[in-house]
Amino acid sequence: MAVNDYVKFVTQQFVAYMDLPKEERRQRRQVRKQEQPPLSYRLFGMVPLSLRLLFRRRP
Repeated sequence: MAVNDYVKFVTQQFVAYMDLPKEERRQRRQVRKQEQPPLSYRLFGMVPLSLRLLFRRRP
């Protein structure tokens, strides 16, 4: 992708984002935040999940 094409694409995306009403942008941010995995998974990957499963199996 040429530099001009990239700049054009980024500009189009930015203008489309800025054309949205403020409430719509705020709502999209909230939805994105809610869809994120928990902080421990984002920081440490699958280690917390594997440890939880390991200790849960043991009686």
